[in-house]
Amino acid sequence: MRKKVNFLPDSAKDWFLSLITPITDFFIKRGINPNFFTTVGLIISVISAFYFSRGFIRLGGLLLLFAGVFDIFDGRVARATNRETKFGALYDSTLDRYGEVFVLFGLAYHFSTTPVFIAGYQMNAIIILAISMALGGSVMTSYVRARAEGLGLECKVGIMQRSERVVYLGFGAILHVFILALVLIFIAIFSNFTAMQRLYHVWKLDKS
Repeated sequence: MRKKVNFLPDSAKDWFLSLITPITDFFIKRGINPNFFTTVGLIISVISAFYFSRGFIRLGGLLLLFAGVFDIFDGRVARATNRETKFGALYDSTLDRYGEVFVLFGLAYHFSTTPVFIAGYQMNAIIILAISMALGGSVMTSYVRARAEGLGLECKVGIMQRSERVVYLGFGAILHVFILALVLIFIAIFSNFTAMQRLYHVWKLDKS
């Protein structure tokens, strides 16, 4: 059997989920509406995008990771309090997409106004192209899953899903702007690859 490839190991995900479990339990006990966390996550993403656009790359990365934590809270609180609704799922997915759009736009603005050189070559045009491709890959990854599930087929496969994109972008920004540039290129390639993975997955399901 072919080994599943995942750019964010399940062990790392499980460790982080266990780390924030006490905080999650605190919110669950207080019965906070899951949509609250979705909304706060978007607001933090917008603030992250603003700092990215102004050149505060590390701060933008930290805020992006923080927004990702709220994305975890909304799902876990919704399941634990039996508040999973169709509107809640749509609201979460919609605001997640807007959050990514704002963040990538903020990065695009920064790289369109601030020269970046790697090995003596100016990389701005390549980075902005990568951001555009990453945005397209993000949207298409989400779209293929939504369309497949609308047809009654489960489609959660893929090596570069939202959690991977958030973690890689956030840590790439924190480490160094050059690392961030490479991460954007990486995401541009593999987010679109993930969309194709999901398309192939649905094709196999439909053939079986």
